[in-house]
Amino acid sequence: MPLVPHLNFAGGFQSLIRSEVERAQALRRLAAGESSGDLEARGIVNKPVVNTGSTGFESGVDGILGIGPVNLTQGTLSPDINATIPTVTDNAFSQGIIPAKQIGIFFHPTFLTPVTNGELTWGGVDKSKHTGPINYTPLTTTSPASKFWGINQSIRYGGSTNILSSTAGIVDTGSTLLLLATDAYDRYRAATGAVLDSNTGLLRITPAQYKNLKSLFFTTNGVTYEFVPNAQLWPRSLNLDIGGKVGDIYLIVADLGTPSGEGLDFINGYTFLERFYTVFDTGNQRVGFAKTRFTNKNIN
Repeated sequence: MPLVPHLNFAGGFQSLIRSEVERAQALRRLAAGESSGDLEARGIVNKPVVNTGSTGFESGVDGILGIGPVNLTQGTLSPDINATIPTVTDNAFSQGIIPAKQIGIFFHPTFLTPVTNGELTWGGVDKSKHTGPINYTPLTTTSPASKFWGINQSIRYGGSTNILSSTAGIVDTGSTLLLLATDAYDRYRAATGAVLDSNTGLLRITPAQYKNLKSLFFTTNGVTYEFVPNAQLWPRSLNLDIGGKVGDIYLIVADLGTPSGEGLDFINGYTFLERFYTVFDTGNQRVGFAKTRFTNKNIN
């Protein structure tokens, strides 16, 4: 299934920053069993506002395909609020349409729009899309991350600067940025020397600081994944799309808006998925990551 990113940010990127934080808050409410209209209405299609029309979506968008775990449906039925609704993946597997309860997710970095830059593989993985082995990590048991595609992960900057000790967070196709708990975000900002840009809401660095920018290292289940400096940049060819300035250098790491230790301390969003092939494996209760030919590419 080909995927096209939505990068038409009405009102500039400040709106998306707000939407990302609001989405995270909506995810927490959803995990707590509360109804969350915000989750459906904002952020999930990687843009801040979904235009309302006769269908409730903008032109060319027919709906939202949710690929979250089945327990997210708990509490949506009445009178049996403990019942769940089979997901698309569950139904496809039970009907023999796919051989396994898996979804393979591939994106490559985007520097223009519109463009088809992604692919979903139902029931397995597309071996042509990754270059290294797929390493799996079990789903976290820490709530509220455990309600989603949650994993335990630590993050460091460069050789030894700790950004986030091992903690729970989620991998989320519906979030655009790499979101970190506020204290981790502050450590990243200090390590990079970045300043908050008032026009975009993103962190901004100088060309000299970019030359000294170091990789981020994500470690989960004993395997470390390098997120190279270029992967930490917003594509400069799309600066004007977010209300930024031509030639400025913006970072895609943003503030989650809550402190660490609350059970959902990071969101590995779309910008992370652009660099690593990802597998949501319902049958084995795990998430997998693998390198692609774009993992280390200087494209942004």
